[in-house]
Amino acid sequence: QAVSDSAIREKFEAAWGCSLSPSPGLTLVEMIEAAYRKDIKAVYLVGENPALSDPDVQHVREALSQLEFLVVQDIFLSETAEFAHVVLPAASFAEKDGTFTNTERRVQRVRKAIEPIGDSKPDWWIVCQIAKKLEAKGFDYSHPFDIMEEIRDLTPSYGGIGYQRLENGGLQWPCPVDDHPGTPILHTNIFVRGKGRFIPLKYIPPGEMPDENYPLILTTGRSLYHFHTGTMTRKVAGLNTMEPEGVVEISPEDATQLGIAEGDKVKVSSRRGEVIAKAKVTKAVPSEVVFMTFHFAESAANILTNPELDPVAKIPEFKVAAVR
Repeated sequence: QAVSDSAIREKFEAAWGCSLSPSPGLTLVEMIEAAYRKDIKAVYLVGENPALSDPDVQHVREALSQLEFLVVQDIFLSETAEFAHVVLPAASFAEKDGTFTNTERRVQRVRKAIEPIGDSKPDWWIVCQIAKKLEAKGFDYSHPFDIMEEIRDLTPSYGGIGYQRLENGGLQWPCPVDDHPGTPILHTNIFVRGKGRFIPLKYIPPGEMPDENYPLILTTGRSLYHFHTGTMTRKVAGLNTMEPEGVVEISPEDATQLGIAEGDKVKVSSRRGEVIAKAKVTKAVPSEVVFMTFHFAESAANILTNPELDPVAKIPEFKVAAVR
């Protein structure tokens, strides 16, 4: 819901007893830059690992080290948590109740299978305890059910999605009222706003293109066997057997030209840093392009990537960086 809409903003202000800015806040990359400038002095990170997942991670790590106070809340000690002044142990999905909403808009119940291990606690409980210590009002929840009821009250597309209905299976929003079946297909006969909107755009080249000093394009992505920065998946022996380390995928043409053979250790450099990884010669990548995942701290591809943001979406250029 748009904070720029005064009616929406007033609804949340009345429910929460606070005033809200009419402007969206900073993106994570913009927060890191503000921390580097020391405009932001404290950060509270929950389940995020920018010291490995953000572009130009050497710059990110410098920014994190300059913070006066960093709190990291996670289930494992991540690369980012190593910079933290306080680490709060969070419970895993198997240790807490709640809901997941996936990318097809399906809301499903999550049920606690075991009690939290050690001192770990559910995220919602930790946030509520901190809020109470700060004497903030409105954090008297006793169960995720209470939070879901508030979501239903304040979010029209979730209005008909409650725990009782979810016991019978997932529901896809929008589901505005209790007897609504959910919406498996978002747009069937027409678009919600009438006709589809096509917005003409002029092509804007990437912020960094290959040149004589950095003649190759690095593009990054994920593998089948690991997720994101590997905080969880790299602790799974079976997945590590399938993919134990990061590699640089390079075309046969470029490998021949550069004298690189399968399994060779190669150095990949950009204007921001360099990493060493084994070469994987494959026709899966075109010539003049190399591919790396960002799951492995030992060969962190995001040392190389460009932090320049798309002017509209505010997404960094993970997919295009000039390298050699």
